[in-house]
Amino acid sequence: MNFIAFLIIGALAGWIAGNIMKGKGFGLLGNIVVGIVGAFLGGFLFGLLGLASFGFIGSLITATVGAIVLIYVVSLIKRS
Repeated sequence: MNFIAFLIIGALAGWIAGNIMKGKGFGLLGNIVVGIVGAFLGGFLFGLLGLASFGFIGSLITATVGAIVLIYVVSLIKRS
């Protein structure tokens, strides 16, 4: 059950981040990938800041913040 929750959080976080940063999502598979990578990045960044998140909503926020940072960094790399 944890794996399915991980995929759901990844998909939601990728979709939310895509809507915030680009104005549209990346498709189901793209949202999942962006959300999962964002979850790892967000967890790392939150750890550096001394923040912790708990539960579904906390995980979703962490993954979304990480996905937003990921999309931002990728857009900077694409511009140069």
